[in-house]
Amino acid sequence: MCEVFISANPESYESRTRSLRLHGVVTSIRLENLHWEVLEEIGARDGMGVTQLIEKLYDELVQARGAVGNFASFLRVSALRYMALQARQRIPVDLAVPIRSLDARQVLQDLPDSWARRPQRVDLA
Repeated sequence: MCEVFISANPESYESRTRSLRLHGVVTSIRLENLHWEVLEEIGARDGMGVTQLIEKLYDELVQARGAVGNFASFLRVSALRYMALQARQRIPVDLAVPIRSLDARQVLQDLPDSWARRPQRVDLA
């Protein structure tokens, strides 16, 4: 079993820091090389470079949540989520299919509870 995991190229789990400019502000993000590769693939599907994708993810996260916690962890989970959704055949492996062309509700339908944000319960008492 472990051979599936330990045979990974050591370069894939080495970390790399990239300096990015998000809305004119220079910031650094440190991710493993495999995460950078997956983010590049996601962006390329929609004609974006990795910096453009990261800026878009940041903006939409701020809009949806109002704040950004650990953004590097969010990017790691986004890359993992992309791969897991492909494995579950929710996102086509055909890289010519843009992510923006997919119906998000259909992609996210019936996922495990731990994968989706659930509405917060309002206590009326």
